[in-house]
Amino acid sequence: MRAWLMPEGCDGFDKIHMADLPDPEPGPGEVLIAPKAWSINYRDFAVASGKYFGGPIEEPAIPLSDGAGEVIAVGEGVNNVAVGDKVQGSFFLDWIDGPQAMGRALGDGKAPGMLAEKVVLPQQGVVKVATSLSYAEAACMPCAGVTAYNALFMGGRPVGKGSGVLVLGSGGVSMIALQLAKAAGAQVIATSSSDEKLERVRALGVDHLVNYKTTPEWGEHIAKNFGGATQVVEVGGVGTLQQSINALAPEGEIALIGVLSDGEPPHPRQLMMTGGSIRGIFVGSVRMAMDLNAMVDDHAIKPPVGATFGFDEATAAYAHAWGPESFGKTVITLD
Repeated sequence: MRAWLMPEGCDGFDKIHMADLPDPEPGPGEVLIAPKAWSINYRDFAVASGKYFGGPIEEPAIPLSDGAGEVIAVGEGVNNVAVGDKVQGSFFLDWIDGPQAMGRALGDGKAPGMLAEKVVLPQQGVVKVATSLSYAEAACMPCAGVTAYNALFMGGRPVGKGSGVLVLGSGGVSMIALQLAKAAGAQVIATSSSDEKLERVRALGVDHLVNYKTTPEWGEHIAKNFGGATQVVEVGGVGTLQQSINALAPEGEIALIGVLSDGEPPHPRQLMMTGGSIRGIFVGSVRMAMDLNAMVDDHAIKPPVGATFGFDEATAAYAHAWGPESFGKTVITLD
């Protein structure tokens, strides 16, 4: 089979390369998948650059956590999927349900990666895709989709009618969160530094738009003009956290997800004044993935795929996802 590999000590996505590897076979309790599509997340850049937890990878490894495809064989004892089923991997292979229990994570250089023509996963780490989605759309769900679902619905104040949700930027987590929040009946506020991208966001049904470049104190602006946010999907990190705190409505919650920007640590005073809280998010469980896919089918949600590349064009896909033209999810599909 063909697979993309990160070399030992990989220090950038430009170092990944195509290789021919032996076809894998499923053992007891394992599932053999033929992926048809994959998507790229910010975390994939951290792994490929050697800046993820634990530092550079110690041996060649297949990249990417997110892929969707067809079951082509199952090992003895597998009872949750069958040959021919359309499935996706679970980002965390051992966090099935309940409180956060991370363990093995796809594509980190230690657990399996998905960017190959065949992948073996343990059966508990395989989830049937939303039936309304294409393979390309389903490939957006394991990391970005589950993260957005966790952020919106698994905290102390689940999103619903009357909620005001703030999403930052136009990346995959934010755009899927926008769609999930609208499906739940919430008002949604979105930020970007690009008026062109804000117009694309408008087409997804957002209620309020803010250009954070022309409105640098966007947190106060949102609190004053839109009543604040009961939930913030915070993908920026330290560099945007103070503004997100300033944007909170009384007793609002910030789902802290990203580490995209640096800056001064925020002052907690505003949290004290509003009774707000910050909850750390690291993707989610198999159960969340299943519940997300049910919601996607119920509400005909289609994650925005900004660009698509062929399997042979993986490095170009990485470059696009990293660049300023990216919007929503960047997807790789099998030629």
